[in-house]
Amino acid sequence: MNNPVTRRAFLSTTGAAGAFVAAAGAASLAAETKADVIDCHMHLKHGDAARTEWSADAIIEIMDQAGIDKAVVFGMSTTTARSIELARQAVQKFPRRLIPFLYALPSYERPVIREIETAISDHAFRGIKIHAGECTLAEYIIDPVIRLAGTFPVPCLIDCAGNATVAARLAETFPQTTLLLAHMGRYLSTDVQLVEQFIRVAEKFENVYLDLSAVALVYKIEEAAQRLGARRLVWGTDGPYKNPDAVTYAKAEMDKVRNLKLNDADKQLILGSNIARLLNLPK
Repeated sequence: MNNPVTRRAFLSTTGAAGAFVAAAGAASLAAETKADVIDCHMHLKHGDAARTEWSADAIIEIMDQAGIDKAVVFGMSTTTARSIELARQAVQKFPRRLIPFLYALPSYERPVIREIETAISDHAFRGIKIHAGECTLAEYIIDPVIRLAGTFPVPCLIDCAGNATVAARLAETFPQTTLLLAHMGRYLSTDVQLVEQFIRVAEKFENVYLDLSAVALVYKIEEAAQRLGARRLVWGTDGPYKNPDAVTYAKAEMDKVRNLKLNDADKQLILGSNIARLLNLPK
């Protein structure tokens, strides 16, 4: 883009590399006796009707009680600039626990490429969150963001709102960009065919990973692990949610993975090692 020196500095300081090169290290990560539990999907600001916000202190308290070591945090239902500030302040307070993603909210009249590039290059943001509920995924809007992510590289956590056709187009058009497809397709979907479509997208494109937050059809997680391999799944809570309370909710999301009929090494990959690898987190 317009700042190649900054991007090179970013690559050298964070050790960013293509996800597929790093994937060869998955087996050794799985063999470790203890790995961090990392939530790949935690909101500083939600997209619910109340646009609920959570402080960094509250999130850390929930993490401590639920047994979560680190979490990717971001805000949505706000501007890209404010999402960056929310995450920056949270991570500044808890730099060893919280991992910043920015929220991309581009539009035809409001380009955000420079803000995104600066956040990643100058402030060590590790990824981008995109939500089809607030941002059209049409080519002329979203493609520059997906392309930019691949040049650093950083992953994009995308809620496609059930549109597997769009997910497949993005994966095929931008093979250098790692795509984390939220909720295995759609938030709390009970549509078996919809979830199946997203698993098939992941089967076809190796730059696609499935985010397991708020998945209602838990048996499809196990099926996805068998078909894709555990290294293609990343765990998150989509929290905090008071359902019935934030800690119980987080533990229930964790138990979805811990109760699967998978070996411990695969569960460890899903609960943290995969996202640690994709984000090039220090060991």
